[in-house]
Amino acid sequence: MKNKTWSLLILFFLAMGTAYAQDTTKTRKDRWDAADKADKLSDKLYRELDLTKDQRKQIYGINEDITKRRDAARQNAALTSRQRMQVYQQLDAERSNRFKSVLSSAQYKKWNDWEMKKKAHMEEKMDRRQDKRQARKADH
Repeated sequence: MKNKTWSLLILFFLAMGTAYAQDTTKTRKDRWDAADKADKLSDKLYRELDLTKDQRKQIYGINEDITKRRDAARQNAALTSRQRMQVYQQLDAERSNRFKSVLSSAQYKKWNDWEMKKKAHMEEKMDRRQDKRQARKADH
């Protein structure tokens, strides 16, 4: 009887693991459409920058527009990775300029500092990846 119980328990956990694995096959990017991404970022900015309701609405509109255009660039197979990166940089610059007209100078400075910190973190991450690749090449 004990063996049967253990067998059923193991079978149950295997089935749950399989169901979970199938559920997580979507990438994070596939789960969020432009409106969801804009909402998430706008909500974060609302909390961090203490936005008014009007500012939140305007920031959401900017984020949704930029996110849609960024997603379109990501899906455009005709673009090389360098061209795609240039489009992303242009969109980031446009977002920054549009934010200037919505945020107070103190809010914009806080947002800009946050963006710079985020970019520095990404560069560090990319450098670590590059170092790992070079180390693997040296080992072979």
